[in-house]
Amino acid sequence: MPTPPSSGTISAEEIKHLELIQAVVTRLANGSFLIKGWTMTVAGIFFGLAANNLSWKIATTGMIPIVGFWLLDSYYLRQERLFRKLYDDVRKSDPSVEPFSMNIALYHQQVPWGKVIRSHTMVNFYGILFLVASAFAIGAAVKGTHSP
Repeated sequence: MPTPPSSGTISAEEIKHLELIQAVVTRLANGSFLIKGWTMTVAGIFFGLAANNLSWKIATTGMIPIVGFWLLDSYYLRQERLFRKLYDDVRKSDPSVEPFSMNIALYHQQVPWGKVIRSHTMVNFYGILFLVASAFAIGAAVKGTHSP
């Protein structure tokens, strides 16, 4: 393993390693963005159908893709955080990181699933959509019980 530079500068090899990690982080962030777009599209379809038909069943079914996309997006966010930890160690010239290693297994315990799923980013986006779907379901169920 190479020793960290004594002058505090980053070697060309470390810069290339950082660029590789940053490329992965960028792809993960782009995937997360696309997932959010698909979530809005699918949720909007279910909300429109639920409002048009006043159906609690449709609104409740619409919760399934919201939860599924929430979990998938959480996976992408967790991966992104793991790679950011690797990036930080490479940036600090940590001798425990092998040159050009993309191994993030060392960081799994530092970024627990539950914390990512409940992060502000996830809860503010998916939680609100889930609440809207719940409101449609409750509204349709109440309206259905008062219909002749």
